[in-house]
Amino acid sequence: MPGLKYDRVLLKLSGEVFLGDKDYGVDLPAIREFAAEIQEVYLMGGCQIAVVIGGGNIIRGEIASRDGMERASSDFMGMLATVINGLALQDALEKLDVETRLQTAIEMRDLAEPYIRRRAIRHLEKGRVVILGAGTGSPYFSTDTAASLRALEIGADVILKATKVEGVFESDPMVNKEAKLFSNLTYIDFLQKGLKVMDATAISMCMDHGLPIIVFNIMENGNLKRVMMGEELGTTVRGA
Repeated sequence: MPGLKYDRVLLKLSGEVFLGDKDYGVDLPAIREFAAEIQEVYLMGGCQIAVVIGGGNIIRGEIASRDGMERASSDFMGMLATVINGLALQDALEKLDVETRLQTAIEMRDLAEPYIRRRAIRHLEKGRVVILGAGTGSPYFSTDTAASLRALEIGADVILKATKVEGVFESDPMVNKEAKLFSNLTYIDFLQKGLKVMDATAISMCMDHGLPIIVFNIMENGNLKRVMMGEELGTTVRGA
């Protein structure tokens, strides 16, 4: 049986995928499905997995600030939402006998370890799935940027951006059913086209260091394994 293509990956899960069929909050059956997807890859061995999770299923700091909240405070609320999601994923993974560590950029020692780069790498080397919460720990930065930063810090081979759509489209496929799906994009093309799947700061950071990104649909069972085995799926963003 073919093995996995990557030695170390950073899986970015948007908070929206934790909604499942709900309009708000955490859908535990949906999280258990994602945990099973991660477990399947984990049991294959040979690849170290770190996870960064968004908090948009609970609150988005940017949107709250538009409604009148002070931006830094709203962003900190968003960071706390990512920790809630991280705890839910950790629980689901450990119920499947997947050893995990939850680390947070903002210290909350009763819930998780503080993020320390060398410690995170050591956990990965010991075969633990490392869940990285609270974004970068600073306001004004998205969890996409946190994913790019953490991926570079831990030496990941690739960022796997898991979403509810098939990849990167020229426009919102939920609005425009005829929107074109890109199979490959350069960083420059992504930025020039003003595509919104990841923010410009995250893309620029990956571009500066040649870190590829694969955007794919996590809602279809087996897609995570397919991507990690090297199957062409979704949209790959890389250098020219």
